[in-house]
Amino acid sequence: MILGFVGSFSDIPFVDIIEWIGTFAFAISGIRLAAKKEFDLFGAYVVGLLTAIGGGTIRDVLLQTTPFWMSSSRYMVCTGIALLFVIVFRKYIVRLNITFFIFDAIGLALFTVVGLEKTLAFHSPFWVAAIMGIMTGVAGGVLRDISIAEIPLIFRNEIYASACLAGCLCYYVGLRLGIDQTVNQLLSASLIVITRVLSVRFGIGLPKIKPEDS
Repeated sequence: MILGFVGSFSDIPFVDIIEWIGTFAFAISGIRLAAKKEFDLFGAYVVGLLTAIGGGTIRDVLLQTTPFWMSSSRYMVCTGIALLFVIVFRKYIVRLNITFFIFDAIGLALFTVVGLEKTLAFHSPFWVAAIMGIMTGVAGGVLRDISIAEIPLIFRNEIYASACLAGCLCYYVGLRLGIDQTVNQLLSASLIVITRVLSVRFGIGLPKIKPEDS
């Protein structure tokens, strides 16, 4: 029985596994911020779900395909589990800013790779896939921040979407070199997380547009 379960689990495409993990991570990032602003349970769930499915929904609409969450209830369930996780560990998750950063970085990285690969499956040019990957990664966070009246991270002085671009370029190099798909996915996602961590740790950001001196 156990061997059967392991065998069936091993048949799941790796891209689906990282999509589930990304959904869980992004949902927690949204629910954590909603809890900090004292949303009720329903409001927190909605913010978490919006964070988790927002980017992928926009991607699928642009690709003229059925949004991914309409084909399975697992994303709704995953968000519900994330809500329970935050409720149980609220003392540690809500108060610590590092928890939001960690889960947001993981969701950003994994969803970028998922969006990239799903777009490539439609035989789109790589530059289109890269844009869709970045959109999948950042759009959910933008919707999350807008829904709780915060300035979206993508518009702040941080390396955010640029980290996704770095991951996409890493994936492209891996494709050209013939690197194993799973390894390529992990390398690209890891580069996005590392780029985010280093940019925040050392205060690295893109140059700002300064107004002319009056």
